[in-house]
Amino acid sequence: MRHEVRPLLWDIERAAGSILRFIADMDLGACVASEVVQSAVERKFEIVGEALGRLAKADPALAERIPRYRESIAFRNLLIHGYAGVEPARVWRIIQESLPALRNSVAELLDEWDRAP
Repeated sequence: MRHEVRPLLWDIERAAGSILRFIADMDLGACVASEVVQSAVERKFEIVGEALGRLAKADPALAERIPRYRESIAFRNLLIHGYAGVEPARVWRIIQESLPALRNSVAELLDEWDRAP
């Protein structure tokens, strides 16, 4: 694993963890009702997607080990460039269905990094 990718993995793992903490004990309705939570979640998704994009350029083989990383990059682009069309239900679905697996994969890669000689 290339040395410059570790900070990217760390950023992804930290941002994903923040999203999960932000929405803990919430349902979609509560999340939608909170402009602050919505904004914070979207910002952290932007970080995830940006870091994944940089990771894909720095170490494409490593990026391939992260499930649905291309979709995460595309989602970041939607949040940045198509912000008016972002649907809260879609954000919620991504949090519930994709984010935990992405975070776990990145955590495993960080563990591998820490165990490497």
